[in-house]
Amino acid sequence: MINDNGIVVVAGATGNIGGRVVAELLRRGHRVRGLTRNPERARLPEGAEVAVGDLADPASLGPALAGASALFLLTFDAATGAPLRSGPELAKVVAEAGVRRVTTLWGGETGPVEQAIADAGLAQTTLQAMEFMSNTMTWAESVRAEGVVREAFPEMRSALIHDQDIAEVAARTLTEDGHAGRDYVLTGSEVFTYAERVRVLGAGIGRDLRFIELTEEQARERMRQAGYSSEAVDHVVGWHADPPREGYTVDPTVERLLGRPARTFAQWVAEHADAFR
Repeated sequence: MINDNGIVVVAGATGNIGGRVVAELLRRGHRVRGLTRNPERARLPEGAEVAVGDLADPASLGPALAGASALFLLTFDAATGAPLRSGPELAKVVAEAGVRRVTTLWGGETGPVEQAIADAGLAQTTLQAMEFMSNTMTWAESVRAEGVVREAFPEMRSALIHDQDIAEVAARTLTEDGHAGRDYVLTGSEVFTYAERVRVLGAGIGRDLRFIELTEEQARERMRQAGYSSEAVDHVVGWHADPPREGYTVDPTVERLLGRPARTFAQWVAEHADAFR
């Protein structure tokens, strides 16, 4: 049976992207249920339901998916950053719940989750979002304390995308027809090297900043110290060492779907300047 009563379940509802998806769906007047492993820590917007469940343990999702018509799905474990390995079991639970639409946020390579969702015959839209502008928040502490940004691969180019643009695209694909079976590449409207990003950030906060190059091993060690799994470290560092063409090529999909240009990095900096001061 297919449910169509408007309940949209959002995985990762307390994260950067999921939280914005929840807020955008509520703004559009939809019923929203935020999925979290730690309900006592969840601070969802007023009007959103809180549901307990873990994508890595599909058997835990039954109550969260009851009555749902759409699901915003992640393909990685939010705790470790590693790809989820629960794809077949997850697809079975989602299909049995009668979910009509699935929007999957993925990392650029078809993995076990999105493949299982496709194999189950579910109406899936995949969002291949490039580097999130919110990743810049990892620089906040060193910028405040030292006026310094430390990264490896200084010449890497990236078509950064604003988290809100991802959320608005996700909300449309979860609640509108015409997106099933589509793979959308989502980028911002500009391409930056690290040095160029640092200049924009410095201009936005009114401060001259320095860039210090890390070795690849230093970048790996920093992620390990932050608690990321070996798989996540390999994926992230590998992506930055040799990004796919989509990662540094402006794609018009955001503008086409939202009817306006993608938000700029300068806009993101203006919105978050206080975090760097």
